[in-house]
Amino acid sequence: MTPESRSGVIHDLGYRPYAGIRQAEGRIALALFVTGLRNAFGLGRSGKSKLLPFILLGLNLLPALILVAVMVFTNLDELPIGYAAYAGQTQMLLSVFAAAQAPILFSRDLRHGSIVLYLARPLRSATYALMRWCSLTVALLIFLVTPIVVLLLGALLSEADVVDQLTEAGWAVLAAVLLAGMLASVTGVISAWSTRRGFGVVASIAVLLFGYGMIAAVQAIAYDEASDRVGEYAGLLAPYSLYRGIAAGVLDSSIDAITPPSGAPMQALYVAVALLVVLGGIGLLVWRYRRAAAR
Repeated sequence: MTPESRSGVIHDLGYRPYAGIRQAEGRIALALFVTGLRNAFGLGRSGKSKLLPFILLGLNLLPALILVAVMVFTNLDELPIGYAAYAGQTQMLLSVFAAAQAPILFSRDLRHGSIVLYLARPLRSATYALMRWCSLTVALLIFLVTPIVVLLLGALLSEADVVDQLTEAGWAVLAAVLLAGMLASVTGVISAWSTRRGFGVVASIAVLLFGYGMIAAVQAIAYDEASDRVGEYAGLLAPYSLYRGIAAGVLDSSIDAITPPSGAPMQALYVAVALLVVLGGIGLLVWRYRRAAAR
């Protein structure tokens, strides 16, 4: 074929450049947060993706509904379980939810390489990491706060003292915020460093559940040996033991804690370490995605 016989055709496919108003980083961050929150519950994804989160949410809510029904029909004037103690009884469901959904938010974009598109200007890597963390934290808060609301409504229907119930429920919500932040930080960091979802899920469950089991064993031995201070320091090493210690020692909840922190200094240390877990996890996530953006 000679150069003179070559011919070409230009096809107009109708693509046009975006000519609308370009939003600032805040609007992009909000959209990223909402999308992440929807993805955590499988919304906007396949039907199979919705099964696990909503089944876990339903199982987590079921005991609260049963307790409310028992209160209403037997005319009990107080809850059989404290608001803050409820999360301690359903922590396995909470752990599976956090471990299963964290890789969807933190590792999927890294695995598929789409992170470079997200981190194009004006979205910064720190904003991306923070919004993903916020999405998982709010999803966990929905998991934690919904039973508290159900229990509160049941207590009010049973004509329990309004002020006492609102006060206790309010403190339980604050403790839930702290627990949700810790779980989001721990599972987020694990998932951000693993591009394989299965490994992230297994590692997160191992850290949350088996880690707490080991700490609980140490605390039980310390309690039997009358070395409560050793158990109190051991409780600083796991998110659930921190939560139980704060709920039992600081909030005076009915939650079962083997060696709760005694004294104001130890209670303050529990709160400080819990905040350090939250903020440290956010810092590691920002560093991780900043490295990904620099590649």
